[in-house]
Amino acid sequence: MPCPSETGPFGRCGTAAAMRRLLRQFGIVIALMLIGAALAAATPSFFTAANLINVVRQIAINGILAVGVTFVLLTGGVDLSLGSVVALAGVIAAGFAHPGDYPVVVAAAMGILAGTACGATNGLVITRGGVAPFIVTLGMMTVARGLALVASGGKPVSNMSPDLTRLAGDILGLPVPVLILAAVSLVSWAFLGNTRLGRYVYAVGGNENAARAAGINVNRVKMFAYTLCGALAGLAGVVLAARITTGQPNAAVAYELDAIAAVVIGGTSLSGGVGGIGGTLSGVLLMGVINNGLDLLNVSSYYQQIIKGIIIVGAVWLDRRQKE
Repeated sequence: MPCPSETGPFGRCGTAAAMRRLLRQFGIVIALMLIGAALAAATPSFFTAANLINVVRQIAINGILAVGVTFVLLTGGVDLSLGSVVALAGVIAAGFAHPGDYPVVVAAAMGILAGTACGATNGLVITRGGVAPFIVTLGMMTVARGLALVASGGKPVSNMSPDLTRLAGDILGLPVPVLILAAVSLVSWAFLGNTRLGRYVYAVGGNENAARAAGINVNRVKMFAYTLCGALAGLAGVVLAARITTGQPNAAVAYELDAIAAVVIGGTSLSGGVGGIGGTLSGVLLMGVINNGLDLLNVSSYYQQIIKGIIIVGAVWLDRRQKE
């Protein structure tokens, strides 16, 4: 029943509305605290310094991917090619990272350029060809994986320079991948909130027709988002290759699902125009804590896949419910 006399801030309707706003703004933080408390009670090793550092180390690669795909989702698009692009970038970087061949900067740059090229190709076909992002990035997922297999001859690219593998090491006790994620996140957060192009990203995702009528070059904004997403996937591929000390053509399978799930859990709408880097990082951290907790509880990897699937579907369902 409606309660017109109780719609003020202290009435039942007002309280319910305030609670909904609170859950929308801080729901993921509350969930993270509750899950962390439950895991701490279930396994004493969860809240140890070594395990917490391990958690942030594990989420770094997914975090870099998630930051990149946040830009794409904000424009109302999607990128399903991330995992394959990560594998391709890792193979390319490892191929240039043999001791004595090229400086580590060249190897890293080649991996990032490979990812950038894939992202730019996605953006070009989507904007100029008018093909749906789902189809284009699904095709790129297959093409990039095939290119990784061709470039590596179907086997891991090993014998990497120690200079490149240091990207997976520590500086003053902090994992280098986490520092890279922090830098990428800070720059992306500042860009989205303080630049004209960042505001255009939100405008295109919020209402593409209105953005075009306002004089925004929609195709250019989308091209930027997909190219940046590819570049960050390339960076993630370089970091992954450094971590596993080889360029694996079969690496990063389904990484795109984890990244997209983290972004949606963090509050970014699949329809575009709503979300941000802060929420993305919260979603990445929540996914990392859940994965780590399941490992500590010795939950079978088979069941972990089921749980991840439920989380992804649940995140999309919540995204839809918030629009009703």
